[in-house]
Amino acid sequence: MFMASKSMRVLNIVSGVLLIVVGIYCLCNQDIAVETAGLMVGIFMLVSGIIEIVVFAATSGLLFGSGWLLLDGVLTVILSLFLLFNQWFTMLSLPLLFTLWLLFSGIGRFVSAFDLRALGVRAWGWVLAIGILLTAAGIICMMEPWISVAAVGLTVGLVLILQGISLVVCACISSGKEA
Repeated sequence: MFMASKSMRVLNIVSGVLLIVVGIYCLCNQDIAVETAGLMVGIFMLVSGIIEIVVFAATSGLLFGSGWLLLDGVLTVILSLFLLFNQWFTMLSLPLLFTLWLLFSGIGRFVSAFDLRALGVRAWGWVLAIGILLTAAGIICMMEPWISVAAVGLTVGLVLILQGISLVVCACISSGKEA
């Protein structure tokens, strides 16, 4: 069991670091990010969703409320497939899809933070803060969709960085809980 959880932490850290690196790249090259946003977001959402499903499968008996992780993973995979296989749809609906992803991911992190608190994990506040930030970003994009259209490179970069930080923080928290 320890080996499985250790490999899950490593997967979370690796995917988190990759999301952070790509997020920084998007911030530095916003013109390229706009041109390839659908493809990049689709690929990384697919990887992130698959990893969340794998983490759920490995920890479903350990965490109360881990169904939120599964829901987030499944929704992330479904949205990623839309983004990858229909580029016309992607460019028309990217703001809405991205907003929905932000909202579901943020709410999922928010709920998970309270599960971590119930388990006695000290750093649950970090997950809560990231959940609040992701949810707030989703609400802002919902209220004014042109914000995410006008600054898609910036939006994609920031969200990828936040999602990456969230995965790394969750992996570090779970390693601290077992030690």
